[in-house]
Amino acid sequence: MFLVFIFLLFSVTGRASLHINPNRLQFFEYESISLSCVGSHGPTEWRVMKKLPSNSPQWETSTGLMDIKPAFVSHSGEYFCENKEGERSNTVNIIVTDVILESPALPVMEGETATLTCRKQGTSSKFPADFYKNGNLIKTEYTGEMTIHNISMSDEGFYKCSISGSQAESPESWLAVTGETCERKKMLN
Repeated sequence: MFLVFIFLLFSVTGRASLHINPNRLQFFEYESISLSCVGSHGPTEWRVMKKLPSNSPQWETSTGLMDIKPAFVSHSGEYFCENKEGERSNTVNIIVTDVILESPALPVMEGETATLTCRKQGTSSKFPADFYKNGNLIKTEYTGEMTIHNISMSDEGFYKCSISGSQAESPESWLAVTGETCERKKMLN
């Protein structure tokens, strides 16, 4: 059902979208990250680009597929897809660090559920974490996970987490919410 929506969206616009697997923006060092350009003409029409500090893009691949294995801090940065005509996709900011906030990289539809998880590299146990939205403490969760049920546009914003009782915190990640409701998605099928 979601793939039908994506196909319809791209066949109308012809524009690509950069997808990340796993679907999050923050990663630990040595993890694997896959980037792919999804569009109406497939990944062969697009290539993955990375913005350099000079603001000029660097050509990362000759196709719309890129695997980063293993990831290092130097892989942090803004990535996007670009075709020969200079058209660009959405930009995603990937961060490689030792405390991460796992949150959806792609927009979440209104009415759905989003789970944010605070993790520290080298630990598998759950620990208390403080969650922040737009710099303000919103909740402390003793499992390190915060779930937002029935998400709405007011939930959109910059989120980060910190390990309770320590200075360790994640970078901020943008949680995007789209107005496309589940009901509208059903109508497309």
